[in-house]
Amino acid sequence: MEKEQSLLMSFFTACNGVLWGWLMIWLLLGTGVYYSIRLGFPQFRYFFYMFKVTLGGVRGEKKGGITSFQALCTGLAAQVGTGNLAGVASALVSGGPGAIFWMWMTALAGMGTIMAEAILGQVFRVSKGDGTYRGGPAYYIERGLGQRWMGILFAFSITVSMALIFNAVQTNSIAAAASGAFGADKALVAAVVMALTGLVIFGGLKRIARVAEIVVPVMALLYILVALYVVITHITLLPSILHLIVTSAFGVRPVAGGMLGYTVAMAFRYGVARGLFSNEAGMGSTPNANATAEVNHPARQGFVAMMGVFVDTILICTATAAIILLSGEIGSGKTGIELTQLALRASIGEIGPTLITIALAFFAWTSILGNYYYGESNLGYIFPGFGGMALLIFRFIVLGMLLFGALSDVPLVWEMADFFNGIMALVNLVAILLLSGVACKVYSDYVKRHKAGESDPKVDPEFLKGFSKQKGV
Repeated sequence: MEKEQSLLMSFFTACNGVLWGWLMIWLLLGTGVYYSIRLGFPQFRYFFYMFKVTLGGVRGEKKGGITSFQALCTGLAAQVGTGNLAGVASALVSGGPGAIFWMWMTALAGMGTIMAEAILGQVFRVSKGDGTYRGGPAYYIERGLGQRWMGILFAFSITVSMALIFNAVQTNSIAAAASGAFGADKALVAAVVMALTGLVIFGGLKRIARVAEIVVPVMALLYILVALYVVITHITLLPSILHLIVTSAFGVRPVAGGMLGYTVAMAFRYGVARGLFSNEAGMGSTPNANATAEVNHPARQGFVAMMGVFVDTILICTATAAIILLSGEIGSGKTGIELTQLALRASIGEIGPTLITIALAFFAWTSILGNYYYGESNLGYIFPGFGGMALLIFRFIVLGMLLFGALSDVPLVWEMADFFNGIMALVNLVAILLLSGVACKVYSDYVKRHKAGESDPKVDPEFLKGFSKQKGV
């Protein structure tokens, strides 16, 4: 058995080396630049409008549906996770302060990609018949490209990687953090997480959306306020830190008294990777959530989706970077969540690690909810009519994976998750590039109507039907 596991480990490690090498990084980044140019840089031209549309989406447009803001929070629930706290710390250790600059640049490019993903998710979504919708890459691959086999490949990959394995990773992080900070029993932590998760996911999409719109904004705001407190109390250091971030992005700079040095390539590699993996632009995950929103025009949800990238990377990831860099602990020898905890302790005292543990627990838990929904939605695509006993069994499997994740540490499982995540990202990128004409036409229609004086542009349903490869839909 050990020999077979070793062979599988070698296989998946080799595959991930190709999938997540420079090719994927340039493909993700290049897609963002491509869409930013084709759409006329909406992340800059409509930056303040993005806030207006997002705040205007707090209230739904149709009774019984999912509001634009709830869809955003459901997507953010999956986007904001352990990577925002532990991943940023690891990027700083591996790539230096310059990694933060490239993380910002990646987020700005990713806003163009996620605009297109949200539009396509809305255009090709399907009604569930209960006032809610289902959509995402699997749906726009089949209905826009006419390739169901690609849709099934994507749907299977996202279900395995995010709803099952990555959810186990999130519980593993919660259990490890709670055990380290409070000495809590991991099995007990798993039981609590399973109970809370069960209470939400058995209520379906509407309950997930309602919980997400409360928990995600509150936790994000509280975490950002903690970071702002650190910035204000270290305000005299801020100019030098910003200078360090920018200069380190373009050249070798000593850190921590000259003990460490970083190259431009290292800063670029780890900054881009952290930005891409954190905000998930181009990965194919967030369109599943954005497709559920009740909006009058697909492009309207695109602006809201851009806000998701802004909050996840520009605000929350930057908050973590500020906490670490202003603390002076980057050269401590620690990495991951331990570095973030150490940094906050240095800035605000012994309560720091506890606050980080609490933030990690809530961010990871909301990721579990968002990831679960992605699995449910995509199983509904693979198996039309998916529900009843099959849905019940799937929910219990998800809960079982939470227990498995809390009590296990199996590298092979994580390598498998990265593999399926890479497959889904590759399939999605091919699809959104092939469907770029659709995304750009729909976006142009919105801009034209908005410039004509429509405060909330409405799309012509017949206009959208013209894009489908399936007759009668």
